[in-house]
Amino acid sequence: MADVARAAGVSVSTVSHVINDTRVVREQTRESVLQAIERTGYTHNTIARALVTASTRTIGLTIPVVTNPFFTDVVHAIETETSTASYTLLLVDSSDDPDHELRAVRALHGRRVDGMIIAPTSSAPGSALAYLAANSVPTVLVDRLASEDFDQVGPDNEEPTAALVQHFAELGHRRIGMVAGLPGLTTTKERLRGYRLGLARCELPYDAGLLVQGASQAEPARQAVHDLLARPNPPSALVVANNLMTIGALRALREAGKRVPDDVGLASFDDVEWADLISPRLTTMAPPRLELGRTAVQLLMCRLADPTRSPRTVRLEPTFIHRESCGCNPTRAGSPEPPAAREKP
Repeated sequence: MADVARAAGVSVSTVSHVINDTRVVREQTRESVLQAIERTGYTHNTIARALVTASTRTIGLTIPVVTNPFFTDVVHAIETETSTASYTLLLVDSSDDPDHELRAVRALHGRRVDGMIIAPTSSAPGSALAYLAANSVPTVLVDRLASEDFDQVGPDNEEPTAALVQHFAELGHRRIGMVAGLPGLTTTKERLRGYRLGLARCELPYDAGLLVQGASQAEPARQAVHDLLARPNPPSALVVANNLMTIGALRALREAGKRVPDDVGLASFDDVEWADLISPRLTTMAPPRLELGRTAVQLLMCRLADPTRSPRTVRLEPTFIHRESCGCNPTRAGSPEPPAAREKP
């Protein structure tokens, strides 16, 4: 920095202010400093800065981004928001494996990240969340609302899932099945509660024979739907609890010679890029993925600014995207409404 200051004809503190954006510097002076940085080949030593400031300006993110493309947009929004706040993002794919997730969280903590964002696989003792709590790491949970001891943001799961069940009931379906996600995830539990809530509201009995586990992945869901279709009196409509399992369900229905929606109505929790490219177009309940990512970073910035404040839980409302796979006329398909945030007291 002293070499840069001499080359630019300014003080070392001015160079520091330009690099760290800690004070307004005249544009002409700033330009001189930036040119001197380029000429001298100066690289900011973030490790040295961290030792002085006790901050690395980095955020750790642990999320199953490879196993579930739902998180691609979430990660994009998180990266954009952290960059805007002058932080660097360190991403680790948890692969929805609790042991791998714990190792990832330990590694990120060892790199002295200022805070973490995590889509947790578990909140059990010995889990990544237990480690984060024990070490007082500023943390925000995204999508999976596993503990009110942390700041967290996720979609409403129960009411939207109930709404999909009710929609099928309004179309005359009386045997409505569900392909549920990976056991233990909070999203799986909440969507299952929504499924049962929708049945109860329509005065339809809960039948365990209409529920299968798809493990949040395409191939297990394909096998589960085949099993479901082979049972006596199979469902006439299916609610599938995530995008990957919807791929598996569609494959199974095609392999079984079942037409959508003529033989089996289909609706999915989570929208996908190809949802309106297939025929019939897919009816979905779409969580606001970009808003989930942005809100997670905003919550973490608030936590870093005020570590003592009470944790906040924010729920974002999914949008019902009405297409034809449910069995409705295409002219009834409506446009999505913008999501609304609901904060839990």
